[in-house]
Amino acid sequence: MNRRHLLASLPAVFTAASFAAGTDSKLRVAVIGHTGRGNYGHGLDTMWLKIPAAEIVAVADADEQGLKAELKKLKVEKGYADYHKMLAEVKPDIVAIGPRHIDQHRDMLLASIQAGAKGIYIEKPFCRSAAEADEVIAAAEKAGTKIAVAHRNRYHPVLPVIAKMIKDGAIGRMLEMRGRGKEDARGGSLDLWVLGTHLFNLATYFGGAPKACSATVLQDGKPVTKADVKEGDEGIGALVGNEVHARFELAGGVPMFFDSIQNAGTKEAGFGLQIIGTKGIIDFRIDKEPVAHLCAGSPFNPALKEPRQWQPITTGGVNKPEPIPNLGAQVASHETAGLDLIAAIRENRAPMIDAVQGRETIEMVSAVFESHRLNGQRVSFPLKTRVNPLTLL
Repeated sequence: MNRRHLLASLPAVFTAASFAAGTDSKLRVAVIGHTGRGNYGHGLDTMWLKIPAAEIVAVADADEQGLKAELKKLKVEKGYADYHKMLAEVKPDIVAIGPRHIDQHRDMLLASIQAGAKGIYIEKPFCRSAAEADEVIAAAEKAGTKIAVAHRNRYHPVLPVIAKMIKDGAIGRMLEMRGRGKEDARGGSLDLWVLGTHLFNLATYFGGAPKACSATVLQDGKPVTKADVKEGDEGIGALVGNEVHARFELAGGVPMFFDSIQNAGTKEAGFGLQIIGTKGIIDFRIDKEPVAHLCAGSPFNPALKEPRQWQPITTGGVNKPEPIPNLGAQVASHETAGLDLIAAIRENRAPMIDAVQGRETIEMVSAVFESHRLNGQRVSFPLKTRVNPLTLL
């Protein structure tokens, strides 16, 4: 997809004028990774090679061999073991924070903001707690730094198409949304953190901001206790539970459910979100293309005269060929997100998926543990408890 075609396909995100204003100079990108500690996320380094308006000028990686490999891969000369030194010397326009281990995110974000970065693109989940997110957002707002979070499916241009379908009654009245994680070895609380945040960010697009949550967290079928809490993988901090069941109340009046059970069955089969209505279901398969399908007909009537079929939804419509070439690759590579961040910098607006939305997903995760800590009590947003609730058990 060429840039003009991409811009035409995303009228709510990009305008040609935003790029015309800055085509004479490329924005300088510095990449932060950490080989063996989250690496470079899901391609948050290579994405910038696909964006003509950006130029990678330096890479930081505390792992010596990892840094050598990365410099070769990106064809960049400036490499640093310490990202603080890189930021001080290079003073980039954009910082790409790649590591998936989120115990590093707060410090990397604050260092990038303090170094004067105009924009930051960061791997999800955003931070370890609402408190960390609060601190980062306050610093970014003061400095004028634009932060975008890598919930890449939210940048997909089919979402406004689906929103209009729902508004026009394609599935009747919306009744609920149901999401499941990959439910592999990470099933339960780790699944909630790593993959549930994708679903929360998607659900709030259609259902509005979270208003309240009630949840249960189990370990081998029993409610978790303080004795079960351990240090979680991927730098998450205190973590517990191989089974999670949560219900969220959203501003739009439609509840969203999230469930994850460790090793529940077929690998990744359930990973996605379903919007269930009186006259049909819209199903999202995360990181797949096409990303959504429609199953028309009442989900509660198994005796329909015609068999129900799942039909793909593209930017062209239901069961229509996708008119945008290579759209799946564009979204998966984060190119759409990178273009949006650049446009946000040039237009002085918030990125499509900004730090506030990143914090919202973290609060939704925290609300699950907070509700469980309070014996399944309904907890409202914004959460009063800003730290990881498992540390308070």
